[in-house]
Amino acid sequence: MSAKNKKFVYGIFNDDQVVLNAIPALRSKGLKVKDVISPFPIHGLDDVLGLERTRISIACFLFGMTGCGLALLMTSYMNIFDWPMDIGGKPSFAFYKNLPAFIPVTFESTVLCAAHGMVITFLLRSKLLPGVEPHVIHPRMSDDQFVMAVQINDDSEIANVESQLRAAGAIETKNKKQRTHCYE
Repeated sequence: MSAKNKKFVYGIFNDDQVVLNAIPALRSKGLKVKDVISPFPIHGLDDVLGLERTRISIACFLFGMTGCGLALLMTSYMNIFDWPMDIGGKPSFAFYKNLPAFIPVTFESTVLCAAHGMVITFLLRSKLLPGVEPHVIHPRMSDDQFVMAVQINDDSEIANVESQLRAAGAIETKNKKQRTHCYE
């Protein structure tokens, strides 16, 4: 089944512990719990869902190294080629002797590139771009409700999945074909 044709049944919960306990129970019954949308982080949810560790820390390191490299390149260009000055008997070609003076600039450039790079990467990966219509399953999913997405193969499974979600503690269910999630 292609990513565009995936169908989901959504269970709406009102307690984070009920959601956390419902995932193993539903998976033991053969259901494919794909995602939980929560208004706040739930401790242990990543482990229960079986999600892999995010790679944003690797991206942050790479963005930071880019910022550090650009800062060192900029300061060396400015002091050696663009506007060389002999200050205190230190020749301009000895950039390494002047390096301690440029640590604040290098640090700030590293932090600037790492922070902006992470934010842009997160927004692109999550498809939270300007003009993109948000995927709202339940109007209170960002306030105090938790939404669990269970993948189904065909429409004949809807009634069974809804009953199992309600038995697991869902206060409401929704079953409509939605756009793909950001993780697909």
